[in-house]
Amino acid sequence: MKNPFVKIAAAGLLMLAPAIAQAAEGYSTANVNMRAGPSTRYPAVAVIPAGSSVEIRGCLSDVNWCDVEFYGGRGWVSGQYVQALYQQRRVYVGPQYYRPLGIPMIRFSVDNYWDRYYRNRDFYRERDRWSRGPDYYYRDRDNRDRDRDNRDRDRNWRERDRDRDGRDRDRDWRDDNQRGDRQRGDLQRGDRQRGDLQRGDLQRGDRQGDDRRGDDRRPDRRDFDCRPGDPSCDE
Repeated sequence: MKNPFVKIAAAGLLMLAPAIAQAAEGYSTANVNMRAGPSTRYPAVAVIPAGSSVEIRGCLSDVNWCDVEFYGGRGWVSGQYVQALYQQRRVYVGPQYYRPLGIPMIRFSVDNYWDRYYRNRDFYRERDRWSRGPDYYYRDRDNRDRDRDNRDRDRNWRERDRDRDGRDRDRDWRDDNQRGDRQRGDLQRGDRQRGDLQRGDLQRGDRQGDDRRGDDRRPDRRDFDCRPGDPSCDE
Protein backbone atom coordinates (compact mmCIF):
# COMPACT_ATOMS: atom_id res chain seq x y z
CA MET A 1 0.00 0.00 0.00
CA LYS A 2 2.90 2.31 0.56
CA ASN A 3 4.20 2.40 -3.01
CA PRO A 4 0.95 3.63 -4.62
CA PHE A 5 0.79 6.66 -2.28
CA VAL A 6 4.41 7.50 -3.08
CA LYS A 7 3.70 7.31 -6.77
CA ILE A 8 0.63 9.54 -6.42
CA ALA A 9 2.57 12.14 -4.43
CA ALA A 10 5.40 12.13 -6.97
CA ALA A 11 2.93 12.56 -9.79
CA GLY A 12 1.33 15.49 -7.97
CA LEU A 13 4.70 17.20 -7.57
CA LEU A 14 5.45 16.73 -11.25
CA MET A 15 2.14 18.34 -12.09
CA LEU A 16 2.83 21.29 -9.78
CA ALA A 17 6.43 21.87 -10.97
CA PRO A 18 5.53 23.49 -14.31
CA ALA A 19 3.05 25.78 -12.56
CA ILE A 20 5.68 26.91 -10.07
CA ALA A 21 8.24 27.54 -12.81
CA GLN A 22 5.69 29.15 -15.12
CA ALA A 23 6.36 32.64 -16.47
CA ALA A 24 3.86 34.76 -18.31
CA GLU A 25 4.57 36.39 -21.62
CA GLY A 26 4.19 40.15 -21.68
CA TYR A 27 4.71 43.13 -23.97
CA SER A 28 6.21 46.52 -23.22
CA THR A 29 3.89 49.41 -24.01
CA ALA A 30 6.62 52.07 -24.27
CA ASN A 31 10.35 52.49 -24.42
CA VAL A 32 10.96 51.69 -20.78
CA ASN A 33 14.04 51.27 -18.61
CA MET A 34 14.64 47.86 -17.15
CA ARG A 35 16.13 48.57 -13.74
CA ALA A 36 18.24 46.75 -11.17
CA GLY A 37 15.44 46.91 -8.61
CA PRO A 38 11.73 47.69 -8.20
CA SER A 39 12.02 51.48 -8.22
CA THR A 40 12.84 54.22 -10.70
CA ARG A 41 15.72 55.15 -8.39
CA TYR A 42 17.60 51.90 -9.02
CA PRO A 43 20.21 51.93 -11.83
CA ALA A 44 18.94 51.24 -15.34
CA VAL A 45 20.41 48.10 -16.92
CA ALA A 46 18.73 48.16 -20.36
CA VAL A 47 16.05 49.90 -22.41
CA ILE A 48 13.15 47.74 -23.62
CA PRO A 49 11.71 49.13 -26.86
CA ALA A 50 7.96 49.58 -27.15
CA GLY A 51 6.15 46.43 -28.28
CA SER A 52 9.00 44.10 -27.31
CA SER A 53 8.21 40.70 -25.84
CA VAL A 54 9.34 40.01 -22.26
CA GLU A 55 9.05 37.05 -19.92
CA ILE A 56 7.47 37.97 -16.60
CA ARG A 57 9.26 35.89 -13.97
CA GLY A 58 7.42 37.24 -10.95
CA CYS A 59 5.93 40.35 -9.39
CA LEU A 60 5.89 41.93 -5.96
CA SER A 61 2.74 41.75 -3.90
CA ASP A 62 3.00 45.19 -2.28
CA VAL A 63 4.03 47.32 -5.28
CA ASN A 64 3.27 46.84 -8.96
CA TRP A 65 6.78 45.95 -10.14
CA CYS A 66 7.74 42.77 -11.99
CA ASP A 67 10.95 40.86 -12.56
CA VAL A 68 11.24 40.37 -16.32
CA GLU A 69 13.65 38.75 -18.75
CA PHE A 70 14.57 40.52 -21.97
CA TYR A 71 17.08 39.05 -24.42
CA GLY A 72 18.73 37.03 -21.69
CA GLY A 73 19.03 39.99 -19.31
CA ARG A 74 17.10 40.35 -16.10
CA GLY A 75 15.65 43.42 -14.43
CA TRP A 76 12.59 45.13 -13.06
CA VAL A 77 9.82 47.02 -14.88
CA SER A 78 6.72 48.70 -13.52
CA GLY A 79 3.50 46.82 -14.30
CA GLN A 80 2.02 50.00 -15.80
CA TYR A 81 4.37 49.56 -18.79
CA VAL A 82 3.76 45.83 -19.30
CA GLN A 83 0.72 44.13 -20.75
CA ALA A 84 -0.16 40.44 -20.89
CA LEU A 85 -2.75 38.45 -22.80
CA TYR A 86 -5.72 37.56 -20.59
CA GLN A 87 -8.93 36.04 -21.97
CA GLN A 88 -8.10 37.03 -25.52
CA ARG A 89 -7.30 40.64 -24.59
CA ARG A 90 -4.29 42.52 -23.38
CA VAL A 91 -4.35 43.85 -19.84
CA TYR A 92 -1.84 45.81 -17.83
CA VAL A 93 -0.14 43.54 -15.36
CA GLY A 94 -1.49 44.12 -11.85
CA PRO A 95 -1.98 42.11 -8.64
CA GLN A 96 -5.51 41.07 -9.69
CA TYR A 97 -4.03 39.25 -12.71
CA TYR A 98 -1.05 37.59 -11.07
CA ARG A 99 -2.85 34.35 -10.23
CA PRO A 100 -4.93 34.05 -13.42
CA LEU A 101 -1.81 34.67 -15.53
CA GLY A 102 0.25 32.24 -13.51
CA ILE A 103 2.68 34.94 -12.34
CA PRO A 104 4.28 34.03 -9.02
CA MET A 105 4.54 36.65 -6.25
CA ILE A 106 8.16 37.05 -5.23
CA ARG A 107 10.38 39.14 -3.01
CA PHE A 108 13.35 41.29 -3.92
CA SER A 109 16.75 41.20 -2.25
CA VAL A 110 19.65 43.26 -3.57
CA ASP A 111 22.21 40.78 -2.26
CA ASN A 112 20.74 37.68 -3.91
CA TYR A 113 19.50 39.33 -7.09
CA TRP A 114 22.60 41.40 -7.78
CA ASP A 115 24.93 38.50 -6.94
CA ARG A 116 23.14 36.48 -9.59
CA TYR A 117 22.78 39.02 -12.40
CA TYR A 118 24.93 42.13 -11.88
CA ARG A 119 28.38 41.13 -10.74
CA ASN A 120 29.91 42.65 -13.87
CA ARG A 121 28.07 45.97 -13.50
CA ASP A 122 29.75 49.12 -12.22
CA PHE A 123 27.06 49.78 -9.62
CA TYR A 124 27.67 46.35 -8.06
CA ARG A 125 30.63 47.87 -6.18
CA GLU A 126 28.14 49.86 -4.09
CA ARG A 127 25.89 46.91 -3.40
CA ASP A 128 26.16 47.35 0.38
CA ARG A 129 24.74 50.87 0.15
CA TRP A 130 22.03 49.86 -2.30
CA SER A 131 21.05 46.91 -0.09
CA ARG A 132 19.55 49.39 2.40
CA GLY A 133 17.25 50.73 -0.31
CA PRO A 134 17.48 53.53 -2.89
CA ASP A 135 16.29 56.17 -0.40
CA TYR A 136 19.19 55.37 1.92
CA TYR A 137 21.59 55.20 -0.99
CA TYR A 138 20.61 58.61 -2.34
CA ARG A 139 20.59 60.07 1.15
CA ASP A 140 24.14 58.78 1.67
CA ARG A 141 25.12 60.06 -1.76
CA ASP A 142 23.62 63.48 -1.04
CA ASN A 143 25.51 63.56 2.25
CA ARG A 144 28.72 62.57 0.46
CA ASP A 145 28.11 65.23 -2.19
CA ARG A 146 27.39 67.80 0.50
CA ASP A 147 30.56 66.84 2.36
CA ARG A 148 32.55 67.04 -0.88
CA ASP A 149 31.03 70.45 -1.66
CA ASN A 150 31.92 71.65 1.83
CA ARG A 151 35.48 70.39 1.39
CA ASP A 152 35.67 72.10 -2.00
CA ARG A 153 34.38 75.35 -0.51
CA ASP A 154 36.86 75.09 2.35
CA ARG A 155 39.67 74.41 -0.11
CA ASN A 156 38.57 77.34 -2.27
CA TRP A 157 38.44 79.60 0.78
CA ARG A 158 41.89 78.45 1.84
CA GLU A 159 43.22 79.06 -1.66
CA ARG A 160 41.61 82.51 -1.75
CA ASP A 161 43.02 83.28 1.68
CA ARG A 162 46.42 82.06 0.56
CA ASP A 163 46.23 84.19 -2.58
CA ARG A 164 45.09 87.19 -0.56
CA ASP A 165 47.90 86.66 1.94
CA GLY A 166 50.34 86.39 -0.96
CA ARG A 167 49.02 89.61 -2.45
CA ASP A 168 49.22 91.29 0.95
CA ARG A 169 52.80 90.12 1.37
CA ASP A 170 53.66 91.39 -2.11
CA ARG A 171 52.00 94.72 -1.37
CA ASP A 172 53.81 94.97 1.98
CA TRP A 173 57.08 94.09 0.27
CA ARG A 174 56.48 96.77 -2.36
CA ASP A 175 55.51 99.27 0.34
CA ASP A 176 58.65 98.40 2.29
CA ASN A 177 60.75 98.82 -0.82
CA GLN A 178 59.08 102.13 -1.61
CA ARG A 179 59.63 103.31 1.97
CA GLY A 180 63.23 102.15 1.75
CA ASP A 181 63.66 104.00 -1.54
CA ARG A 182 62.13 107.12 -0.04
CA GLN A 183 64.35 106.85 3.03
CA ARG A 184 67.42 106.32 0.87
CA GLY A 185 66.35 109.30 -1.25
CA ASP A 186 65.87 111.42 1.88
CA LEU A 187 69.27 110.36 3.16
CA GLN A 188 70.88 111.13 -0.15
CA ARG A 189 69.16 114.52 -0.31
CA GLY A 190 70.18 115.18 3.31
CA ASP A 191 73.75 114.19 2.52
CA ARG A 192 73.77 116.45 -0.52
CA GLN A 193 72.30 119.32 1.49
CA ARG A 194 74.78 118.80 4.30
CA GLY A 195 77.59 118.59 1.76
CA ASP A 196 76.39 121.77 0.10
CA LEU A 197 76.17 123.48 3.47
CA GLN A 198 79.61 122.28 4.44
CA ARG A 199 81.06 123.38 1.13
CA GLY A 200 79.31 126.73 1.49
CA ASP A 201 80.66 127.11 5.01
CA LEU A 202 84.15 126.23 3.78
CA GLN A 203 83.90 128.71 0.94
CA ARG A 204 82.63 131.42 3.25
CA GLY A 205 85.42 130.54 5.71
CA ASP A 206 87.98 130.79 2.96
CA ARG A 207 86.67 134.17 1.93
CA GLN A 208 86.68 135.39 5.51
CA GLY A 209 90.24 134.09 5.95
CA ASP A 210 91.30 135.97 2.86
CA ASP A 211 89.72 139.09 4.27
CA ARG A 212 91.50 138.64 7.57
CA ARG A 213 94.79 138.01 5.87
CA GLY A 214 94.25 141.19 3.91
CA ASP A 215 93.65 143.11 7.14
CA ASP A 216 96.85 141.70 8.72
CA ARG A 217 99.10 143.01 5.98
CA ARG A 218 101.42 145.81 7.19
CA PRO A 219 100.78 149.04 5.49
CA ASP A 220 103.44 150.31 3.16
CA ARG A 221 105.62 152.98 4.66
CA ARG A 222 104.92 154.97 1.65
CA ASP A 223 101.29 155.10 2.61
CA PHE A 224 101.97 157.69 5.35
CA ASP A 225 104.41 160.54 6.01
CA CYS A 226 107.24 160.06 8.39
CA ARG A 227 107.53 162.59 11.04
CA PRO A 228 110.86 163.81 12.13
CA GLY A 229 112.28 161.80 14.94
CA ASP A 230 110.10 158.69 14.15
CA PRO A 231 112.40 155.65 14.40
CA SER A 232 110.41 153.76 11.77
CA CYS A 233 111.27 156.35 9.21
CA ASP A 234 114.96 155.68 9.67
CA GLU A 235 114.66 152.22 8.24
